[in-house]
Amino acid sequence: MPLSRSSSAGGRKTKKLNHNQLTSPRSCIIISLISVYILHSIYNNRQRRMINYTSLAAAALHMPKIGLGTLGVSSLEARSVINEALSMGYRLFDCAPVYFNEKEIGDAFHEATSGVPRADVFVTSKLACPFHRPEHVEPALRKTLNDLRLGSLDLFLIHWPVAFKYVEFDPSVRGWENEDIDESDEGNLIDPTVSLRDTWAAMEELVDKGLVKHIGVANFPAILLHDLLSYSRIPPAVDQVEIHPYNQQSKLLAYCKSRNIAVQAYSPLGTPGYKETGEPDVLSDPILKEIAGAHGISVAQLCLQWSLQRGCHVVAKSSNKKHMEENLLMNHKNEFVTGATQLSSDDMERIASLDRSYRFFRPEDWWKDMPVPVFH
Repeated sequence: MPLSRSSSAGGRKTKKLNHNQLTSPRSCIIISLISVYILHSIYNNRQRRMINYTSLAAAALHMPKIGLGTLGVSSLEARSVINEALSMGYRLFDCAPVYFNEKEIGDAFHEATSGVPRADVFVTSKLACPFHRPEHVEPALRKTLNDLRLGSLDLFLIHWPVAFKYVEFDPSVRGWENEDIDESDEGNLIDPTVSLRDTWAAMEELVDKGLVKHIGVANFPAILLHDLLSYSRIPPAVDQVEIHPYNQQSKLLAYCKSRNIAVQAYSPLGTPGYKETGEPDVLSDPILKEIAGAHGISVAQLCLQWSLQRGCHVVAKSSNKKHMEENLLMNHKNEFVTGATQLSSDDMERIASLDRSYRFFRPEDWWKDMPVPVFH
């Protein structure tokens, strides 16, 4: 029976509404109120979905204290390195598009024989400099997800606080045909028109969409963090920076602690495989060698232990099985392994005296035609 002729439960017939009744002032008000209610309900449902993701990002960061850095891991060794690391107990893997090995690492994850479930592995990657414009952030992430063969990331970082001019890419192709996304042309490809605020808003949308659990930054000094926190809807969970005994960044550590931002140290051993001729060698420092010898550990282990006792997370790069085992001073539950050395206050003070504020990664040297003094 048509609705216009249906009967109510009491047996009364319902009259068919004519056009004049539907367009009367009273009917228009009722229809408007119903429309507002429907739109409000849709908005609230969307906000509830966003709040769920935002709450997830704002929740306590459960990140392993020690991770494996993948810079320099070749395509030929990726499978064996990832498998060995998972078997040893590594649960954090630090990746980036400009390491140009995410495709191979993704294949290694996919083919891993260790039996470790994805939920137990913490994967980090980074936003490369050419993709800082808001419209490029999500496509860049999806490219990384495709390369790593993952549905989402645990942590996504802005790799450097400087934008480059956009580099086109084919999102359907895994891997990179060349290294253009890491090319600054001595700084001539820096794009000074891109705002970090706009980039961060696009990063926050990735959390809203469930594509990443946490967002953060890398190579940000305290003043940029301070500004970012003034407008962020989702605060950065992590600042990944160069920290080792020759570049201790104590003031940055103190600031991050006060603002509940985790600090993750990269190059905690002073980049022994990448330093240039004439640069200092952290692992050969006589005071560090003396302290390490007194504890019966390597200088590398001493540097990692020092960072951990300062409250840092660390990312240590190695494809050498022996070194990978030595570097794993904490298990995936962030508990020190049995027999781990604890440095005394005297040890910590002696290491503190070695600080030179010496950086092995100096972007102003790379971008000579447009020197951006990120750290000065």
